[in-house]
Amino acid sequence: MPILATIGILLLLAVVFGPQWWVKHVLAKHGSDRPDLPGTGGELARHLLDEMKLTDVKVEVTDKGDHYDPEDRAVRLLPQHHDGRSVSAVAVAAHEVSHAIQHDRADPAFIRRIELVKQLVWVHRLAMAVLLLLPWTGLWGKSPALAVLNFAAVIALLGISVVVHAVTLPVEYDASFNKALPVLKGRRYLSEHDMPAARSVLKAAAYTYVAAALATLLNIARWARFFRI
Repeated sequence: MPILATIGILLLLAVVFGPQWWVKHVLAKHGSDRPDLPGTGGELARHLLDEMKLTDVKVEVTDKGDHYDPEDRAVRLLPQHHDGRSVSAVAVAAHEVSHAIQHDRADPAFIRRIELVKQLVWVHRLAMAVLLLLPWTGLWGKSPALAVLNFAAVIALLGISVVVHAVTLPVEYDASFNKALPVLKGRRYLSEHDMPAARSVLKAAAYTYVAAALATLLNIARWARFFRI
C-alpha cells in the first residue's frame, strides 16, 4: 500500500509540475544569447506591431510573465525576452504579438477567452474566501469533515482555471503556429536551422498558462499541511 501511495504521489507531482518544468526547460534551452540575430525580442515585437499598423499597442518589460494585456493594449515581455537576442526571445515576442493581432481582428475565440479569463478573477477570489474559512471550520468549529469539504471546494474552484486554459488552447495554438511561425519562417527572422527550436518555444508558449494553472493547485497543498488536513 505505501508503494502504491508513493507512486500515486509521484504521478500527481509529474502531472502538476511536469508541464511547468518542461516550459521553463524549453525556454532556457533556447534562451542563449545569439549576437547574429538582427534584434531583440522587444525590437521584433515593435517592428511586427508597426508592420500590422498596431502602433497604439505598447511593448513593455514585465516581471509577471510574458503576456498580451488586451485592456491596456500592451505586449509585455520578461527582461530576458524583451532585451535578449535569442530564439526564445524572438519566438515568444512573435507569439505575444499574435495575440494582439487576434484582438485587433476581434477573433471570436480570443474574445471568448478574454471573457472567461475575467471570470477567473472572481473564481480565484471565491477560492481564497473559502480557504480563509478553513481555520474556523477545521480548528475553531472542530469539524474536520467540514474542513475537508471546504478544502475540496478550493481545489475544485482553482481547478476551473486549469479547465479554462485547457479549453482555450486553440487560441494559443493559433497564435503560435498559424501566425507567429509563418512570420518567423516566411520573413526569415530566423534561419531554417533555427526553426525546430522556434517550434519548440512556440509550443511551450502555447502551454504556459495551463502549466501555471496546474502549479497553483500544488500551492494549496501547503495550506493543507498548515491546517493539518
